[in-house]
Amino acid sequence: MKSPPIRFGLIGAGAIAQTYAQVFTEWNGGELAGVVDIRTEAARSLGGAMKCPAYTDYADLLKSDIDAVIVCTPPNTHEEMVIESTRCGKHVLCEKPFALDSSSARRMIHAAEKAEVRLTMASKFRYTDDVVRAKSIVTSGILGDLLAVENSFTAPIDMAHRWNSDPSVSGGGVLIDNGTHSVDIMRYLLGPIVEVLAVEGKRVQHLPVEDNAYLLVRSASQTIGRIDLSWSVNKESDWYLQIFGSSGTVQVGWRASRYRQAASREWIVFGNGYQKVQAFRDQLANFAASIRGEDRLLITAEDALASVEVIEAAYRSMPKAHWIPVDDSRWAELPL
Repeated sequence: MKSPPIRFGLIGAGAIAQTYAQVFTEWNGGELAGVVDIRTEAARSLGGAMKCPAYTDYADLLKSDIDAVIVCTPPNTHEEMVIESTRCGKHVLCEKPFALDSSSARRMIHAAEKAEVRLTMASKFRYTDDVVRAKSIVTSGILGDLLAVENSFTAPIDMAHRWNSDPSVSGGGVLIDNGTHSVDIMRYLLGPIVEVLAVEGKRVQHLPVEDNAYLLVRSASQTIGRIDLSWSVNKESDWYLQIFGSSGTVQVGWRASRYRQAASREWIVFGNGYQKVQAFRDQLANFAASIRGEDRLLITAEDALASVEVIEAAYRSMPKAHWIPVDDSRWAELPL
């Protein structure tokens, strides 16, 4: 007998929630059963478009007949909303950045464990088909030994009036915002990150947070990853991810991807580039399957915590511009 679709609630009706809503219009593995936003018109507009109840208090959404929530609010609200959702027995997919600091992340994880519900962090690039294919190419061994990985998320965006540049809301600037994606990609390809070095670039937009940052990460296997992050620089590169092995290279791009073995002059093109809706759909499908007990979570609570810890270490490194170890005391017992 086919399992009934998981009933989801959306907490937040902003830009990122619109993409989730789009997924629900074409995916039969889940049903959007409620939307909440403190902005009445935003909640009513999205709820009306999706033909589901709209609320202005997330406590009312949690009282409704839903199985899981997707938290699409700014990072400073995540701890409260995730913990309260788990206490109500709801599984939680929380948008990145997962938490403002590792202590907050641990409290969220302990609450989910206590309630025996699933908790995962949204990280769309782990579900992007071309990134998944690149990982399989690396794992196949045809590139030889993995030597280095480079990631670049740089595009000029005016951040002056966005919550992302308010440190009390966001926890930082481009490093925690775009960098959370980068760190998760690096961990996906390289394994655990044990050491980081971060440098801030020039503040072009004169924000209270960094709008240019550069990050080096070292994995447990001693492989180096290099990350370029900017809200001000446009590198105009076709490739946002490059993987270098002793016997070949993979380049993952916005429109297409390719790889080449060192012994060949020919590039082999694969994939369709970055497909946002596809990535969000596969992310939700994995979350729903884990709730039904049909699959494991691709991004575990431990992965979410690790992403926070690496970014936290990067901010400790930035004023000193030297290597800082990543805290590994991630499962310390904390009072709930």
